[in-house]
Amino acid sequence: MLIVLSLGSCGKAFCRGRLYTKVLGATNRLDGYWEGNGYLVSWCVGHLVELAPPNVYDAKYVKWSIADLPILPQKWQYLVSASTKKQFGILQKLMHRPDVDSVICATDAG
Repeated sequence: MLIVLSLGSCGKAFCRGRLYTKVLGATNRLDGYWEGNGYLVSWCVGHLVELAPPNVYDAKYVKWSIADLPILPQKWQYLVSASTKKQFGILQKLMHRPDVDSVICATDAG
């Protein structure tokens, strides 16, 4: 089971994350997650993905004007944030592990 928390390495959020790991017995700290007792506990750092900028949909939007609005793509595209690329990759690998049969989203709603 993979539990995904909303936290970084500071303050109250970090303390709550450590509480999860202690209660679950996931005390083996690895790169980007804790593991133990059948649990994997990892986290998001900010927003892992973001909406693609307008120019991804059409090169004419590199410099768009108010007349171009609203820009409503047929299908929304997402990009992994440069600042969260490493953690995104860690979560992606964890979600695809053969021993992960469920993922619990324990992040905040915002």
